[in-house]
Amino acid sequence: MVILGDVTASECKVHYLYASKKGGPLRLVATFDSEQQLLAYVRWATLEETGERTGKFEQGSVLAGYNRWEPSREPLTDDDDSLVEHNPSPSML
Repeated sequence: MVILGDVTASECKVHYLYASKKGGPLRLVATFDSEQQLLAYVRWATLEETGERTGKFEQGSVLAGYNRWEPSREPLTDDDDSLVEHNPSPSML
């Protein structure tokens, strides 16, 4: 079990995926039920890594058009999570 601050990974209900363009603000692009799902999705969507959490991403993915991603266990912005995809997968393309 992974300990994330005062919350264990199993207690975390939603995992948030944020993305940004060079020098731009973070935007919420998707939510996931688990950290494993989020990381697997990012691995699939990454065409080319250009640094830590930066790269070129698959067209049709929620990361398309962005060059940086950021995972979080808590909301980082005021973006409405009901307006983004939940548990997107490559089969949704």
